[in-house]
Amino acid sequence: MEWLKEAVDYGIIGLLALMSFTAVGIAFERFLVYKNIKMKDFTDRRSLELMLTSRLHIIATIGSNAPYIGLLGTVLGIMLTFYTIGKGGPVDASRIMVGLALALKATAMGLIVAIPSVVLYNVLLRRAKVLITEWEIADGRERI
Repeated sequence: MEWLKEAVDYGIIGLLALMSFTAVGIAFERFLVYKNIKMKDFTDRRSLELMLTSRLHIIATIGSNAPYIGLLGTVLGIMLTFYTIGKGGPVDASRIMVGLALALKATAMGLIVAIPSVVLYNVLLRRAKVLITEWEIADGRERI
């Protein structure tokens, strides 16, 4: 069952770290796009909206799924703890605490990835809506 500890440590935590870097990287790219956009290059609202919202779904998916991946790590860590207790005979508190700490680490990482991802998604979506509204006003196509 030692493989389970490695799976949580490297698999779950590694996946969450990859998801975090992906979300931050996409958000950084979107901020640069929003900063350097030339609104007059767009004649159609839909093409502007498509360009502004490109890849935002990835950040939203990461934000919504990271807690579940962290929860998976928690369940696996608790399974490891119960296995250690069941196989070890006399209960040793230090062996139990290692499994529980591993489980809590996975939960914390899931939340550390999810919270900033959701915030970044909301900030970027709001900025995209503002840019679309500014384009409509400047283009004289304000919709009521």
